[in-house]
Amino acid sequence: MRTNREFSTIYNHATKSWHTPYFVLFYKQSDSFKVAFVASKKIGNAVARNRAKRLLRANFISICDELSKGSYIFVAKKAILDEEFTKIHKTFKYTLKKVGALKQI
Repeated sequence: MRTNREFSTIYNHATKSWHTPYFVLFYKQSDSFKVAFVASKKIGNAVARNRAKRLLRANFISICDELSKGSYIFVAKKAILDEEFTKIHKTFKYTLKKVGALKQI
């Protein structure tokens, strides 16, 4: 997402959202493929926020081939910093399945 307007539209008018202990997902079906990763100052200092976004990006990249087109916003929570990657990945995949973002094969 390039502009604040795009981000606000999806954030406020998402068709589906899902809360997990590690992140919040806002999803809206569309013809294009847009992604944003967000970590607020509640997460911690710049190092912690960047680590949280890197964890979200790594999970997203690992399954991006299986995703339907749409707009995604991932908002990190503080608990993501204390958990191991495999547990976050399981939650990530489960969440995307629940909101209907995974392609049906």
